[in-house]
Amino acid sequence: MNKGFPRVNLASENSVIVYFSERPCAKTSRLIANTSEQLKNKLSHKLIDLVPSYHSLLVVYNPLEINYLTIKNEIYSIASEIPNKVLSAGKSIELPVYYSQESGPDLQRLADHANLTIDQVIALHQQTEYIVYAIGFAPGFAYLGEIDSRIAMPRLSTPRTSVPKGAVAIADRQTAVYPSQSPGGWNLIGLCPSPMFDPSQKPSTLINVGDKVSFKGIDRNEFIQRGGLVESISSIEQ
Repeated sequence: MNKGFPRVNLASENSVIVYFSERPCAKTSRLIANTSEQLKNKLSHKLIDLVPSYHSLLVVYNPLEINYLTIKNEIYSIASEIPNKVLSAGKSIELPVYYSQESGPDLQRLADHANLTIDQVIALHQQTEYIVYAIGFAPGFAYLGEIDSRIAMPRLSTPRTSVPKGAVAIADRQTAVYPSQSPGGWNLIGLCPSPMFDPSQKPSTLINVGDKVSFKGIDRNEFIQRGGLVESISSIEQ
């Protein structure tokens, strides 16, 4: 555990934020995932929600079941035991991606920005195993990092009004897969046919904080065979 951490701060009348480090990293993500799991196992009926993020965990509790001092002490107790345990590493998941200019309209612009070829951009995007730092923006939207600095790209100055479900995108040093159709300002480089969010399943999200994600290129035919929709390709705003 980093010196001075964890740090528990009052967030509201029935929630606290637990900080685990100054900045996100793989170890911090595992600490957050493990602490969240242990809190859930130990205090499930007293908790309302657990929201993991880049280097913190929001703990929302039922004030009729537990008070601030007790929840704070429970968090410190669990955190003090973690260094003596083997941290679970989370799942490793490989996501298929149809990389192309028709499925990734920003590929050429990103390649020009980086002074690389499109094939080099795709290769660099695939070479890293990414850490899931946070889930947010939309259910199942996982913030993955960090991408190779050579293909980092700022968000679009004018977001698209509609980004298709499964769009694989880059913004700054992060990458993500849009779990559903929505507005968005990230740079689109491909499409993934794997469903990222399904409320009928448990868990409802394919990946969670602390998991590791890699990408593997597929062609158009395989994208369709795996359930990808041609309509997703034709609906992309260029």
